[in-house]
Amino acid sequence: QVTLKESGGGWMRPGGSLSLSCYASGLSVADYGMGWFRQTPGKEREWVAAIRYSGRNKYHSSSVRGRFTISKSNSENAAYLTMNNLKPEDTAIYYCAADDRGLGSSNPRDYEYWGQGIQVTVSA
Repeated sequence: QVTLKESGGGWMRPGGSLSLSCYASGLSVADYGMGWFRQTPGKEREWVAAIRYSGRNKYHSSSVRGRFTISKSNSENAAYLTMNNLKPEDTAIYYCAADDRGLGSSNPRDYEYWGQGIQVTVSA
C-alpha cells in the first residue's frame, strides 16, 4: 500500500517562509518523479513544481519560480518544497504526488499516487 503524507503547512505572514515535507511509504522516491500541486476552492489543481527520479532535473511553475524550491531525499524517502517570500495568493491546499515514469511532469494525470493535502495560509 502506497502512502504519501504531507507535513509542515500552516499559517505564515507575507514575505515569510514555510517548508513542506512529503514522506512516502510503499514506494521508493528514488524510482519516482515527485510533484507538488496546489488547489483553492472552485479552481482546478495547479502544478507547482516537479523533480525527476534522478533528482538532477527540477521544474517550477512561473508563479513560484525563484521563490519555491523542490527537492528530495532518497535516504529519507521524502520530497520537499521550500517556500520563500510567500504571498497571499500562495494560500491553498498543497498536495504531493508520485509519478512512476520518473519524469517529473506538470500534468496531474501523469501521477499515480497522491497525498491527502495540507493547508498553507498566507495572510497578514
